[in-house]
Amino acid sequence: MGLPKDIGVIDTMLGIPTREDRADWYTFFRPLLRDKESLQAFEMPAQYMFKGVPDIGDHDDYIGWTVEQMDKHNIQQAMIGLDDRWTESAIAAKKRFPDRFFFDAPIDPNGGMDEVRRIKKLHKEYDLKAVSVFPSGTYPQVAIDHKYMFPIYAACVEMDIPIMINVGVPGPRIPMAPQRTELLDEVCWFFPDLKIVMRHGSEPWDDLAVKLMLKWPNLYYSTSAFAPKHLPKSIINFANTRGADKIIYAGYFPMGLSLDRIFSELEQLPLKDDVWPKFLRDNARRVFKLD
Repeated sequence: MGLPKDIGVIDTMLGIPTREDRADWYTFFRPLLRDKESLQAFEMPAQYMFKGVPDIGDHDDYIGWTVEQMDKHNIQQAMIGLDDRWTESAIAAKKRFPDRFFFDAPIDPNGGMDEVRRIKKLHKEYDLKAVSVFPSGTYPQVAIDHKYMFPIYAACVEMDIPIMINVGVPGPRIPMAPQRTELLDEVCWFFPDLKIVMRHGSEPWDDLAVKLMLKWPNLYYSTSAFAPKHLPKSIINFANTRGADKIIYAGYFPMGLSLDRIFSELEQLPLKDDVWPKFLRDNARRVFKLD
């Protein structure tokens, strides 16, 4: 059957652009960058990996334009981030289109209990559906299994919301050690009720990611930041077999991929007919409690 046209897609990683320079989106980890190309030449810090970064253009209404892009590809709902860079536009989008957007909160575990209190406040005020963390991009870096992360994990269990964690070699030229996939094992063991969604590929440890998803019931994988033609074969095979309930669609628009490219390549993704609804919609609906 291929990519079905009648499923209202849930995109678990989408951003609403603003007029600011794209490079300003990544200032939070700029202190970690050292090479001249990343600091001076790149529009985005992983640009060497993403050929043809989307041209956002100049629009009077970025929220309306983003919804138009979603409608073009039958994206029914999208997760957008509540952070210092996009909070104002995210809240405005939710007010205008309440049924189209839901929130996650990117966090910095270096904030300690102040960060825990911030997360709980956002959860209460905006019905937060998840938190997210970029371990290699925190400054100073904080590994997946670092003690600073444990208050965040405990808070997510208390609020019964998932945490999304970048796993694998990061795209930006910064150290990878905080995101080694095996670091998830102890966290999953110590917090059996914590739902964890791996982001950004887990490469080159995608086989290990599959093994850990078989081991731990509350560990999931999203396809964020990958053009579909580059998705690891291990993940596609897992989705088509024992992992149909574990793999969740996520894009990377407008950060590094256009929706046109993502959905044109999804047409060629070799998923079984009964897997598509779970991948595009049902798994996200269940894990993020969107009903």
